[in-house]
Amino acid sequence: MVSFGMRYLVFLFALLLPTLTFANDRPITPDEFERIVKGETFSYLGPSGEYGVEEYFDNRRVRWSFLDGECTDGYWYIDGPQVCFIYESNTIQNPQCWSFYLRGDRLMAKYENDASNQTLIETRRRDGPLYCLGPEVGA
Repeated sequence: MVSFGMRYLVFLFALLLPTLTFANDRPITPDEFERIVKGETFSYLGPSGEYGVEEYFDNRRVRWSFLDGECTDGYWYIDGPQVCFIYESNTIQNPQCWSFYLRGDRLMAKYENDASNQTLIETRRRDGPLYCLGPEVGA
């Protein structure tokens, strides 16, 4: 049986975890974000595993995939200290705003649109393109 004290410690740790996650990470400005990502393709890991891949082009254009072979194009813009993305896909309609950090040389992103503050971390960076299967094909 778990004691009240142990439950309290677990609860306290759970409350502090989001704070500890970014405690040693350096926040970066949107301009720094642009210098880091331009011309690169980043793979991201989320809380439940591989999350997606994004390719960053000139003029703040992007291409995103949830690793399902389908891609959606979009762009990003600056909104105060956040970087917000708009995608052409019907499944991602509202701006998706993030705060970015560096953990060592890895990019980290904190989702700012809701209280869950989902966190993504870069797992891979390359200068090659994002491969997309194209539109759905069927009879």
